[in-house]
Amino acid sequence: MFGQRDKSQMVSPNEALPGRPDQMPVNNPHYVNGHQIVPPFPEHMAQVVVALGCFWGAERCFWAQEGVYTTAVGYAGGYTENPTYEEVCSGQTGHTEVVLVVYDPSKLSFQQLLRIFWEAHDPTQGMRQGNDQGTQYRSAIYCQDSAQLSFATQSRDSYQDVLSLDGYQPITTEIALNKEFYYAEDYHQQYLAKNPGGYCGLGGTGISCPE
Repeated sequence: MFGQRDKSQMVSPNEALPGRPDQMPVNNPHYVNGHQIVPPFPEHMAQVVVALGCFWGAERCFWAQEGVYTTAVGYAGGYTENPTYEEVCSGQTGHTEVVLVVYDPSKLSFQQLLRIFWEAHDPTQGMRQGNDQGTQYRSAIYCQDSAQLSFATQSRDSYQDVLSLDGYQPITTEIALNKEFYYAEDYHQQYLAKNPGGYCGLGGTGISCPE
């Protein structure tokens, strides 16, 4: 269906698949907590979009955290409008698999959320995570505002210091503002709650991230 290409190399904007104007229909509430996974969310909630490998296991890292209102999986960081899973897997959209985390900052600080993020995967692996290889598995933090961007950058630098002491290479996590989030298909949402024996390829470094 799609041409063969090196999935470890980022596609250029003019080579990316065109996508479509219609949004992915997401019809079901959160399988774990029953909250809506599409806006509007309660006014006092904050949100961030993170990528740390296959989004099935990545989403599970967050939905049970106290202070997290809801989560959803999707695609971000690329060029194709409203992509499908098959298109993202082709490496021709530029998107990475991501998790939208909507949280109550009075119960869970952004710094605490970042610590969960860093410790749940190895952020030094570039265009892969464990055995999962390709641009869709790259690490990323797509921030909601400049304050988040500043905290994320400081947190990365602090974690780099402790990783370097243990011999790890530089962190490759992309940190950026306001990347468009596209919802993934319904069957991907809260996948490991629906399929407890399903695949999860995430594995952290075992090194704690400083607060």
